[in-house]
Amino acid sequence: MPGKRIEVTTSRTAEWTCMTRAASSFEVDSHYRSDDDLAALLVPGFVRVLLRLPPIRSLFRRVLAARGMYEYVIARTKYIDAAFKQALADRFDQIVLFGAGFDTRALRFRSDLGGIRVYELDAPLTQKAKLGRYRQRGLSVPANVVFVAIDFDNESLPAKLREIGFGDNQRSLFIMEGVLMYLRPESADATLRTIGALAGKESRLVFDYARSSVLRGENTQYGEAGVTGAVAKVNEQWRFGLEPSQLESFLSTYGFRLKDHEDSSNLEKLYFRDSNGQAVGRINGTQCLVTAERS
Repeated sequence: MPGKRIEVTTSRTAEWTCMTRAASSFEVDSHYRSDDDLAALLVPGFVRVLLRLPPIRSLFRRVLAARGMYEYVIARTKYIDAAFKQALADRFDQIVLFGAGFDTRALRFRSDLGGIRVYELDAPLTQKAKLGRYRQRGLSVPANVVFVAIDFDNESLPAKLREIGFGDNQRSLFIMEGVLMYLRPESADATLRTIGALAGKESRLVFDYARSSVLRGENTQYGEAGVTGAVAKVNEQWRFGLEPSQLESFLSTYGFRLKDHEDSSNLEKLYFRDSNGQAVGRINGTQCLVTAERS
């Protein structure tokens, strides 16, 4: 059986997410603009120049991305930015980003970090590429940000966390952005059981998930065919999905209770409606966003 693509080179989906955030940072329309100005520094210079051009961003959104995925990544970025900032405001003890990719939150919100430790976990080559780009762009990393290379399917998460000095039973924010759907079911279960065992009282878990119907190929969601085709093309297939109706019982298995659950329709209302309530963008329907709290 061939190895996963991310074991031999950087994750294409992580690269695409970074490019989406970079493109979004140049948008004038507030619905489409994200606050990730650092993402543009992590893409090649010629790409950055091109993404400044509105016609190129329009081409990217309409042709190069699956329908509604540009909008989904923008909404997801804003949603998780808010969760990250809330954890900082609430003075959580630590924040863990699983499959961090080219996430820049530890740098973007560094002025509010204080003594909160941030742990970034990802595949070795993707993480190496990110740190290399930080160095190339002269971006310094706060001393309380720790990078840990891990293969979630084949390495022990508890062992890795112990190595880096992760504190058990502290109030923590766990972020799994664009991660869960790529794990084998047994790996997803093991990861969530570890989180449940380590999470202190009032800890939060924020993640997105793919609908089980998408893995079954039912093609009932807006933009579904484009997404499944795109991830398969780069050999980063989705392998884990959830039924929205079973989410609460799923979370309870790991000691969490549901706080917030947003599907594409709700995300459109939150992020892509104008002052008159009119839609300005449509979000890909294959994934949902969740916030849960330690029971």
